[in-house]
Amino acid sequence: MPSPFPGMDPFIEACDLWGDFHDKLIGEIERDASRRLPPRYVARVRQRTYVEWVDPHAVIMHGLIEIEHHEIFLEIRELDPQRRLVTCIEVLSPSNKRVGSAGWLEYDRKRQVFLEGHANLVEIDLLRGGRRRAMEEPWPDSPYYVLAMRKSAAPTCAVWPAHAAHPLPEIAVPLAPPDEDLRLSLQPLVAAIYARSRYEVDIDYAFDLQPPLHPDELAFLP
Repeated sequence: MPSPFPGMDPFIEACDLWGDFHDKLIGEIERDASRRLPPRYVARVRQRTYVEWVDPHAVIMHGLIEIEHHEIFLEIRELDPQRRLVTCIEVLSPSNKRVGSAGWLEYDRKRQVFLEGHANLVEIDLLRGGRRRAMEEPWPDSPYYVLAMRKSAAPTCAVWPAHAAHPLPEIAVPLAPPDEDLRLSLQPLVAAIYARSRYEVDIDYAFDLQPPLHPDELAFLP
């Protein structure tokens, strides 16, 4: 069964399905990219690990619980020379947008290295919650976005607005010169995950989202 939204379904985030969706989307991007990349590239799923201390709000005492987080992302590497990193594709997690958290700081350090021209970067934010990082210009007035930065133009980025009420954009994933960008259509990948995973059985479309949906988005509710 398809999602009622033509773009990103905001209830995936709200109904505790984000972790499952995040990892499956990375997998779908890897399969799609690997199928179409020129022969001199490979796509590899990588993982970063970090630890956060979480207050469980005990009734009498407040203890601290150590939680280990694992976040996967995708790298495109050039086979020669020495599997050089060409492009990193990140799908943001809630912890990456929670200011001051270990996830925010870990990703911020990595992002800064890329903005200084380490390699190409693609950043996909399909979360309504959390805070976006500061840029020189205002972010698009959209609940979601996709950002692509070419190493040679760093820190200049191309940004595509993304919505629930419209199909997600096709983006240009930069490769190494002289190869043309790899075109990546996100919407078919997201739709395939939703249908295959039967998310409709775990989503309550009567759930009161915060912030509230835009009237254009409310029109798609079943």
